[in-house]
Amino acid sequence: MADDLLPVDEARARILAALTPTAAETVALAEGAGRVLARGVVARLTQPPADVSAMDGYAVRAADAVEGASLAVTGAAPAGRPYAGAVGAGEAVRIFTGGFVPEGADAILLQEDATAGDGRVRVNETVRAGRHIRRRGLDFAEGAVVLPAGRKLTARDIGLAAASNNPWLAVHRKPRIGILATGDEIALPGDPIPPGGIVSSNAHALAALVRASGGDAVVLPIAPDDTNAIAEVAATAHAFDLLVTTGGASVGEHDLIQQALGGEGFALGFWKIAMRPGKPLIWGRLGRTPVLGLPGNPVSALVCGVVFLIPAIARLSGLPGAAVPVRRVVTAVALAANDRRADHLRATLSVDADGRMVVTPAGVQDSSMLATLARADALVLRAPFAPAVAAGAEVEAILLAELGV
Repeated sequence: MADDLLPVDEARARILAALTPTAAETVALAEGAGRVLARGVVARLTQPPADVSAMDGYAVRAADAVEGASLAVTGAAPAGRPYAGAVGAGEAVRIFTGGFVPEGADAILLQEDATAGDGRVRVNETVRAGRHIRRRGLDFAEGAVVLPAGRKLTARDIGLAAASNNPWLAVHRKPRIGILATGDEIALPGDPIPPGGIVSSNAHALAALVRASGGDAVVLPIAPDDTNAIAEVAATAHAFDLLVTTGGASVGEHDLIQQALGGEGFALGFWKIAMRPGKPLIWGRLGRTPVLGLPGNPVSALVCGVVFLIPAIARLSGLPGAAVPVRRVVTAVALAANDRRADHLRATLSVDADGRMVVTPAGVQDSSMLATLARADALVLRAPFAPAVAAGAEVEAILLAELGV
């Protein structure tokens, strides 16, 4: 592989190594889903707070509750209203799921194993001591860390935080991502299109990707192909945790990102990677703000967003940061041997009669074809110099729906 083309894995590793998570902020429990904990969640109570019944039935002494016995029902212990007395010899207390087990009782007689009437209950099946009782602290104890720092909160986690009596959560602030599109030829959707121009799609697509990945996206005004104009907009970089540019990353005469930012103190980390689509990619730092320069071609920009920007946002959000997940799938068509650049083939996804996921790469893999990307369900990964494979062979793919993009 040529020395000037950085392998994809190395480029991603260098990006992630240069990033640090955002600071902590406190949010209400209801706002915590999808956020990453900056500090662990500690239980503020013990659950259950006492021995409780796991079933509806009767709290009894196992020594008395043998088949054929008749016990006197002395009271009831529904959930939320503990029985004030104790269960003595030959006695039972009506109890419901979640009710505190009264003093003296050591088992639960299931209501379906009992016959009640005239203030008494008949035992139809012998009860074993400890049966159907959830012991105090079975779920968690006060002071225990129930959710560790660095965890991305799911609906299940929110339920656990609530049950452990935590109305507030310390999470990493959502990364603030500035998105700067450049070029004389582009206009915002709905604006007049200049002669020879096109409508800008990259900034909006990347903003959607950022939001789907847990970041806050700020789309900056389009900067024309002028170093001063680009530098003026980029001067706001200090307001962001990451500045993403699109366009101006390649070697064309009017590709000015490096020139414009260089005058503002931009320090280049690397440029150009062994990837298709997306070879012209810039990584560096403008003052304290990291800068990720994506290609201007729409498909290249979004594919690079999947490969590099999503892991970067994860890292800034407090997660370790890693390559997006890949799946083993089956290719519907033969694939030719690959060259030195890691390929990301846009493909549709189906399921065959055996339940296997099958990918069908688009016939034309042009980096300007957004409609093809929009129809795609997956990016089929072809490593540098991967050999040809026949139809029906297993390959690796990124499933786009799993990423929300």
